[in-house]
Amino acid sequence: MLRLSKKMLFAIEAVLDIAYNAGATPVQSREITRRQGIPRRYLEQALQHLVRKKILIGVRGPKGGYHLARERRRITVGEIVRIVREMEAAENPVEDPQGSDLGVKVVRPLWAELQDVAMERLDKVSIDDLCTKANQSGIVSEGREHLDFSI
Repeated sequence: MLRLSKKMLFAIEAVLDIAYNAGATPVQSREITRRQGIPRRYLEQALQHLVRKKILIGVRGPKGGYHLARERRRITVGEIVRIVREMEAAENPVEDPQGSDLGVKVVRPLWAELQDVAMERLDKVSIDDLCTKANQSGIVSEGREHLDFSI
C-alpha cells in the first residue's frame, strides 16, 4: 500500500536537503536534523539504507557526512519511495488478510491502480525538480552560501 509514512517523508526530505544544501564538503546528519527537524534515530536509519541502495554515499570521519551518489536529476522521488517501502516491509511484515468479495475484487484493484498512477508520477519527479521548487520558493541553500569560486 502506498502511504506517506514519517520514514518516507523524512527520507525524501533528507535526500532533498543533501542535494539542495550540498557544498564542497559532505552534508552532516546533524545539519539535516537541525534544518529539517528530523529525529536523529529516524534519520540515521534512513540514510544508511539509502547508502546501501546507492542513492547516497556516506563519508566517514570528523568531516564526513553524505552526498548524492549520482546527479540529482537522475534520482527520482519514486526511487526513494520504493526504497523506504522495502525498508518498512522488512521491519513490519504484514500478511495480506483475506477480505470480502467487494474488498478483494473491487476496492483493492482500485487502490492498486491508484498506487500505480501515483508511482508513475513520482518516477517523473527528480530531486533536481524539487531543488528548483525550493529555490523558486525562496529557500536559502546553506551549501551555496559557503561556495568559493575564486581562483
